[in-house]
Amino acid sequence: MSDILSFVKAKNPGEYEFHQAVETVTASVQTLIDRHPEYRQEAIIKRITEPEKVFIFSVPWVDDQDQVQINRGFRVGMNSAIGPYVGGVRFHPSVSLSIMKFLAFEQVFKNALTTMNMGGACGGADFEPKGRSDREVMRFCQSFMTELHAHIGPDKDILTADIGVGAREVGYLFGMFKKIHKKFSGILTGKSLTLGGSLIRPEATGYGTVYFAAQMLATQNQTLEGKKCLISGSGNVAQYTAEKLIEMGAVVLTMSDSSGYIYDEEGIDAGKLDYIKRLKNLRRGRIMEYINKYSDAVYVERDAALDHQPMWDIPANCAFPCATQNELTGKDAENLIKNKVALVCEGADMPCSTEAVDIFLEENILYGPGKAANAGGVAVSGLEMAQNSMRLNWPRQEVDARLKTIMKNIHAICLDAAEEYGQPGNYLAGANIAGFVKVVDAMLDQGV
Repeated sequence: MSDILSFVKAKNPGEYEFHQAVETVTASVQTLIDRHPEYRQEAIIKRITEPEKVFIFSVPWVDDQDQVQINRGFRVGMNSAIGPYVGGVRFHPSVSLSIMKFLAFEQVFKNALTTMNMGGACGGADFEPKGRSDREVMRFCQSFMTELHAHIGPDKDILTADIGVGAREVGYLFGMFKKIHKKFSGILTGKSLTLGGSLIRPEATGYGTVYFAAQMLATQNQTLEGKKCLISGSGNVAQYTAEKLIEMGAVVLTMSDSSGYIYDEEGIDAGKLDYIKRLKNLRRGRIMEYINKYSDAVYVERDAALDHQPMWDIPANCAFPCATQNELTGKDAENLIKNKVALVCEGADMPCSTEAVDIFLEENILYGPGKAANAGGVAVSGLEMAQNSMRLNWPRQEVDARLKTIMKNIHAICLDAAEEYGQPGNYLAGANIAGFVKVVDAMLDQGV
């Protein structure tokens, strides 16, 4: 596959996150390609790594000081072989074309694993909602949608919430689309219930990650009961990962944000987690404020100069990286192994570096890649789309039961594919192979 990687790197210079995502998939599907010479004949790898559409646009808006601001917006439609594009919208200063392409590429296979008919896409802008007033966020979202609206639609491209995009942002985006098109259309998921959102959608990525982890442990005749768990992040995914872990009897020791992490040796229980939710969601505060209320906990400031984060050196049984891409380094992986962590399950997209993943696979620990483990979010986005089409809302118990079933099926699909292609127990290989086969076979059926 070195020739393919050279081709991708030459055609997409400097897009390191995208290169990393492509390398991870192509390494897993080498045996599959060898078994199917028609894949080479039809240039499948080159086609699947080339986005079907890339839209880059300026987003001008006016802040509360009456100053004009400019941000850059993106939408990358990577592949629509199995259905309309479905993928996140991320508002964060780190957003770049490389990150959008890596997320869109990962989304292709993640969506395929859900068994739903959804293609892969991603979009966003280098806009930071933190510290902005509601009116500023509204004006930005309205300008963003003014540029993007012609390129999306319920049978074309559906947006889902990602980092920096919550119910507030989704509401503003949806309102502007409705104003322009004069129709109430399911072009966004993660909406509030009043706009046709689905119960469990805010919780889905975190809950699904824990359901997947529980399935992984079940293969070793273990449960999450009593397991000490490290969680990075304190946003939506981290919060609901923690909530479900606590509900299933695990002990949550850590959470973090970009400033640093907290370590609560006694465990972050439901009451403490409720405080974190209010802190982060309502007050938009920093995780360091946790120790003002719970003085027995420890706060450690992030040191960007380190090649590792001390949080991952805390003795525990399970690790759930839920913050952002490449947050967990090779050194962090070595520390987790040293402390005999038995499971790493990704709540974020590609949060473990290539070096870290290689260490986990070499040590044969249970490693759940994000494209499988955190697919619950987009799965419930699919369920929200179905409810919008039928103009109804399923009760919470039904959506949660469907989510559990989907995550159980994804787990089985990954294990079966890994076994079939000679890599038993390798969830990364299984996820990549299973998703790849579904998408590629659809591409072949449709011709060039």
